[in-house]
Parts: sequence; C-alpha cells; structure tokens
Amino acid sequence: MSRIKIKNFGPIRDGFVENDGWMDVKKVTVLIGDQGSGKSTVAKLISTLSWIEKDLFRSEGATLRYRKQERNFNSLLEYHRINEYLKDNTEILYEGDAYKIGYKKGQNLDIQLISDNVYSLPKITYYPAERNFVSSVRQSKNSNKQSFKLWSQSLQEFKEIFHETKENFKDKEVLNLPIGNVVLEYNKLNDILYVKGNDYKIQLADSASGFQSFVPLFVVANYVSELPEKGGEMDELQREIFKKESARILIDKIYTEEQKRILLSNLASQFNIKRTLNIIEEPEQNLFPSSQHEMLNKLLEFNNKNQNNEMIVTTHSPYIIGYLTLAVKANELFGMAKTDEIIDRINEIVPQKSVVSRKELVIYELDDRDGSIHKLEDYKGIPSGKNYLNRELAEKNELYAKLLDIEDICQ
Repeated sequence: MSRIKIKNFGPIRDGFVENDGWMDVKKVTVLIGDQGSGKSTVAKLISTLSWIEKDLFRSEGATLRYRKQERNFNSLLEYHRINEYLKDNTEILYEGDAYKIGYKKGQNLDIQLISDNVYSLPKITYYPAERNFVSSVRQSKNSNKQSFKLWSQSLQEFKEIFHETKENFKDKEVLNLPIGNVVLEYNKLNDILYVKGNDYKIQLADSASGFQSFVPLFVVANYVSELPEKGGEMDELQREIFKKESARILIDKIYTEEQKRILLSNLASQFNIKRTLNIIEEPEQNLFPSSQHEMLNKLLEFNNKNQNNEMIVTTHSPYIIGYLTLAVKANELFGMAKTDEIIDRINEIVPQKSVVSRKELVIYELDDRDGSIHKLEDYKGIPSGKNYLNRELAEKNELYAKLLDIEDICQ
C-alpha cells in the first residue's frame, strides 16, 4: 500500500492535518468534498505518481530520466491536466512499495529505491468523469486508433481500453448488468453495444444517461479485474524482452508522450500484472440510489478478487458512504455468523464478495475553504454519519423547517 503528502498544489493548501501530512492509500480510499475542493486533484496525483513508480520499476534508465529535469514531471501531470497546479511552494511526497518520490519546485525529482522485491505490477486504470462520452463513439475500422483526439489524454486512454474491452467480447455475447434488470449485448461487426430489457433493445448511445455513464465503467472494471488472473511471473527471458521493448518505446521519437504511455500500458498488461489500481471519478453519475448500491457492490467485488487490488473513489453521493457503512458492518457480521441461515440473511443485504474490512477503508473529507484534508470520523470502524454529504442533507431539512415556521406566520 502507498501513502502521499501534498501541500500547496492546486486547491490543496495545508493538506492532510494528521499523521504529519501523510495520507494512507488503502484497499478502498474515498474522497468527498465540495466541487473545487481537490478530490480529483488528489486522485489524479496518486494516479500519476503510481504510474511513475511502475515505470521506474519496469524500465532500466527511468530513474535517470526522471531525475534529469523537472519538465518530465510537468508533462506527466499534463496527462490529467493538473500541470498548472504546481506552485513555487508546492511539496509532494509519495511512498509506494518500491520507490519514494519527492518533488519541490525548481528541483529534480528526489527518487529513492525502497525495495525491489515486494512490488507487484499494477494495472492502473483511471475512469474520468467524462466517460459517458465513449458510449457514443464507435471505433473506425479504417482509421488509426490515435487519429481521434480528445481534449483529455486520460479520456483518450480510457476510450482505448474501452475499445480493447469490446475487442475481447464475442459477437452477440451477453453481459448481465447489475442495474435495471437489463443485459448488454455487443454486435462486433458494427461495433454497437445494445441495452436489452424484457421488451426493448436499444443502442447504448440512445439509452438512459445512467446506462451511458455506468456501462463503460462496469465493462472496463470487469475486464481489468480479470487481468491479474491471466498474468504470470516473468522469467528471465520475459524480463529481458520487457526491458528492451519498453526502452525502445521510450526513446522512439515518432511517438508522442501520450502514445508512449498507452503503448507502455499495453505492453505491461502482457507481463506480470498482479493487481489492479482503479481510480474512479464519481461512480454514481446519473444513477438512482438503489442502482448506486448495486454498482458499488460490483466494484467492491472486482476489488476483492485480489488481496492487493486497490480502488480510489471520488464522490458527491451520501448514498455511497451509507452503502460503504453497510459493507463494513456486513464484513464484521460474516465473521460472527455461525449458521447458514444467518449468512443467507446477510447476503440478502450485502453479498459476501462485496464487503470491506474497516482496516482497509479510509474516507477523506476535503475542505474547499482552507484547502485542508481531514479523515472522516468513525465509530468502532464504521464510517460516521457526520460527514460533509450528510451535513448538506441535514441543512436541507433545517431550511424546510424554517419554511414551515414561515407558513405558520402566514396563516
């Protein structure tokens, strides 16, 4: 597991107020806060630094490249469009399983090897908030994959992995969706996904906004969750091939930085992928509360396929926090259950595959007023209801009570 310390980067000013500023990244890490408070900033920075660590581990000569000049780091931040968040007093420290990486303005990256034998190569996947866009895009069979350019490199790469996921579907293959009691069917010849209910079948591009947001998230998360099972240990020959091929990609001037990143990611997926790191922006987009619950259960199930998998989520939904509370409590009860009947009753509320240990969950609240970050309080490991999202609901109730008082005066 990794941890990060951030000061004076974008909307983040003081950073995390506990643990000397170090934020632990756990199996499930959740970021909540008002828009502009820095949720996505933290998620994108973790994504970037995790990718640097992965690159350092798998590529000879990478350490020298990153130490050589600051603009390398700036260009990587540009991938998530956060390169302009750097300030004169920015301080960033990241500590993973293999490397410790430090940044200060005007200095080369400080890179220190921690260990080279405990690191497991991750498949790092970023799910941008704009992912519903890819539901309306078809891959042209006559054009280069790189010819369709998007305003965001992270969205461009997500589009590519979404297409890769569809390429692994069989024609007319049906995939059950956990929301809406519908299935997904893929017409491979025409590159069309269909949403099918009991009495209808429509193209994904013409379906409800909830499906357009959820389907790309679900099918990609499902696909990448299976990659560690398909991967194996690299033998000496494979490791040598990997190092030579990654070095060739990095020095080849015909590729843009974006293309190099995609090529390296695809190359890495062929060698020794042992775990997943899913970084998901607003998974609740356009979903009814009960659908959010089913969606979260599946994401937790995918995350639980491997003990080293990690999931980082940014959210505005109080329901997500509430359902995580259920997942933590259910995990405790499964450990206490002594009969199949009790296990069945718990499963009706939270599937056993979708639980999370209280020790493996952390929720951070980001404050847009002072740029600080706090850990959400808990009660015996259960996330507290006294959080930013629930406070907004409580304020709504108070405002309604005031309107009732005014109504009494009017009468």
